[in-house]
Amino acid sequence: MNSFDVRTMTIGKEIIPAIIAKTQKELDERLLKVKDYVNTVQLDVMDDIFVPNTSLFFDFDLKGIDLSYEAHLMVQKPEEWIKNYADKVDTILVHYESSYDAKQIIQTVKDLGKRIGFVLNPETPASKLDPVIEKIDQVLVMTVNPGFYGSPFLAEMTEKIQTLRLKNPDLDIEVDGGITDKTIRKVYEAGANLFVSGSYIVKSDDVQRAIDSLENLTK
Repeated sequence: MNSFDVRTMTIGKEIIPAIIAKTQKELDERLLKVKDYVNTVQLDVMDDIFVPNTSLFFDFDLKGIDLSYEAHLMVQKPEEWIKNYADKVDTILVHYESSYDAKQIIQTVKDLGKRIGFVLNPETPASKLDPVIEKIDQVLVMTVNPGFYGSPFLAEMTEKIQTLRLKNPDLDIEVDGGITDKTIRKVYEAGANLFVSGSYIVKSDDVQRAIDSLENLTK
């Protein structure tokens, strides 16, 4: 495979905090902590079936905090969640490995005026998205096994990112999992342009400093 030269990438870059919350109180606290420093927040939705954890699996309220929101649906039946809650977010990210009809869910989300992306777990090859890649807005490559803050970063996922970027130079390619000042440069150089960071940002004592450290490593 030819290597990807990050200097050729022209699409925009963004640091995106990921929020896990089991209650409205936790959600409020974490949104208030990051809202002044970012444009987009990823909401991690978990049903305790698709992954062994729960988060935002309730009728949550974003309380007028004016940000762009992604919903990362770590749920077994994403179509049910979309039917009930899609109006609250701007982008919906569906795991390839969950249960749905791909063409139908793409059309449903687009009919709602939302962006649609698919998520690949570490064991799922990039080629699985070949039939739909031209119909979606972004791909999220998991660089950990999903479900918790602080899971270990899987460096071998950089090859999957590079494969996607070489085939799709203008696609938003997002990474999520173990993204810190020690790992972000690896996924950036592989071709990612959207960088989701959970505990490194949300659990930081200085959110601005944490975000700045990541942004400085993607220049």
